[in-house]
Amino acid sequence: MSHTTVERQAAEFGHVAHVPVHFDDLDAMGLLHNARYAVLLERALTPYWAERGVVFRGDVHAAPDVFHAVREFTITYQAPVTGVGTVAVHFWLEHFGTSSAQYAFEFRSVDGATVHATGTRSIVRLDPATLRPTAWTEVGRAIAATLLRPTPASA
Repeated sequence: MSHTTVERQAAEFGHVAHVPVHFDDLDAMGLLHNARYAVLLERALTPYWAERGVVFRGDVHAAPDVFHAVREFTITYQAPVTGVGTVAVHFWLEHFGTSSAQYAFEFRSVDGATVHATGTRSIVRLDPATLRPTAWTEVGRAIAATLLRPTPASA
């Protein structure tokens, strides 16, 4: 099924991106290689931010919120992705602090029926000169607000 003809799975919060799985993403058994999940998550996150004006084009000062490092990545595999095609990557922010953030994510079948994997990805925004944590910009904060999972009190 074509990447452009697949309907987007609706999400109550966060965002769902449909990401293609290519032949070279598979292991020798024809399953999505475990290490490729992090790459596919990146391929889901990057366009979301880029479509909102936060994109790296060679100058870290032009888009300071893209200058961050992954602090922790956790994943639990539940059902293998088999073969090439498209997976739905649902991601949202569980936390967005002064200089850090924690994404949560689910890899699902396009119809949403099968959960392939779940996990978290924690990042820290860095100052390009010192490589020390630094605050997100107001632009970054505004975009992040669109991804925050509602808390029960605010839902």
